Amino acid sequence: MKPRLDYTKASPGAYKAMAGLEHYVRHSGLEPSLLELIKLRASQINGCAFCIDMHTKDARAHGETEQRLYLLDAWREAPFYSERERAALAWTEAVTLVSESHVPDSIYEQARAQFSEEEMINLTMAVVAINGWNRISIAFRAVPGAYQPAAASKTPNS
Repeated sequence: MKPRLDYTKASPGAYKAMAGLEHYVRHSGLEPSLLELIKLRASQINGCAFCIDMHTKDARAHGETEQRLYLLDAWREAPFYSERERAALAWTEAVTLVSESHVPDSIYEQARAQFSEEEMINLTMAVVAINGWNRISIAFRAVPGAYQPAAASKTPNS
């Protein structure tokens, strides 16, 4: 696959705006391991190879286990995710697929039981951000494989 264009160079202001949202999400207080699961799950749903590659590598760099990464697509059937993670994953799926279900009340209540009001906004902003990155990466054919994560903590679930 050949990239269509380098969006970081073609419109530095647009890239800066997305990077600003990403910076906010990273510093929102949500656990880095949770953010990586959210990013990876939305990227799986959207079929974004570049982002799946990136967030699998980032999750590993943060100490995520292979087992949890392999089973993320089937998280409902796997016993390896906490209730907080399950609520975040359900929310991620519902917001990513908003046109299909309009985010059901039951999923909101599940998430609200695990997250404060502020965390709900931050969780939603994380889903918005990764869906934006997915759409940019897919539209302009970002090529997976070369991404390498920055040095990260090796503490599991940090």
